[in-house]
Amino acid sequence: MIIENVSVDVVEVPLDSGYVAGGQSVSSNCHVLARIRTTGGVEGFGYIVKQRPQLVHAVAQATRELGAELIGMNVMDVELAWQTMAAKAKWVGPGGFLHWAMAPLDIAMWDAAGKALGQPLYRMLGGFRDHITAYGSDRLWYSLSLDELGRSAQDHANNGFTALKLRLGRDFTVAEQVERATIAAQGAGPGVEIMVDGTESWDLPYARMVGRALQDAGVTWLEDPVHHDDLNGLASLTAALDIPVTGAENLYTLAEFRNTLEARALDIAILDLARVGGVTPWRKIASLVEAYKMPVCGHVMPEVHVHLLAAVAHGHKVEYMPRSTEILQNMPTPVNGVLTVADGPGHGLKLDEAAVKRFTVD
Repeated sequence: MIIENVSVDVVEVPLDSGYVAGGQSVSSNCHVLARIRTTGGVEGFGYIVKQRPQLVHAVAQATRELGAELIGMNVMDVELAWQTMAAKAKWVGPGGFLHWAMAPLDIAMWDAAGKALGQPLYRMLGGFRDHITAYGSDRLWYSLSLDELGRSAQDHANNGFTALKLRLGRDFTVAEQVERATIAAQGAGPGVEIMVDGTESWDLPYARMVGRALQDAGVTWLEDPVHHDDLNGLASLTAALDIPVTGAENLYTLAEFRNTLEARALDIAILDLARVGGVTPWRKIASLVEAYKMPVCGHVMPEVHVHLLAAVAHGHKVEYMPRSTEILQNMPTPVNGVLTVADGPGHGLKLDEAAVKRFTVD
């Protein structure tokens, strides 16, 4: 199964309703979509998704150049391919821009390898189960009014989610943070877990105050309360709070995860498939997390993360933030708060080619 062709496109899907995240407006989901075709006629695809177009075209060009290095390689040699790409472009890595560019190709190789073997990705990675608990995360932004937040939480609960995560920004008092969590809980109704994301926007003294207040209000998860490189601050919060402190979606390398875990800075680790550079390094980082007897979760891209999390015994939850529904024929959707892998070999996803063509901008 020799790779004979690699193609890369930028696919930008406009949103029907924009929102504010990280202090910036979001109006589209931008994909770098890579396809790998083998001499045996097998095609695999992979992509990353960004909420804004800045540097997406630059990432796509880097993905094209890295993809050229894969021509002539066996599609089953995913580790060799990843290391080859990393070595060719090590001057812009490790991590950062390089991992974003490598991830679509790495995902595409695993998809093609699964199709060549006739096996789904979760089984190739361990096959512990074929599903994982999902929590609702879309349309729970801190830019929403209280009424909008309550209605959105209710919608998620009506759609069967048993856990929701809302964002809490820097410009609220402690009482206002608690009020937003309370409104979300009231909207969702009994039996729905309320989780919060501080979006790395707080300093340590404020994080201590709001963490205790949210804990007392029944919140069950505190994500990214302070910046991810404040390991001492995160460690002090994990020691002081009863609710789990979660994070690591902003980390890129195995070494960064090692340092964070050694510092006991988290209770639950969240992996971002694009930032870590694809499936190949994801599995190594997940094994490291397991060594610390810590649950592992996935940041967005639930349609692929469901495979990775289902494959490992310590897989905990996946963030259900579907940013690619418009370009897929079969985006998996949770049933009663549980997400099951798409049926078929590889990652099992199928592109809506007409939609891809309509939204391709490069």
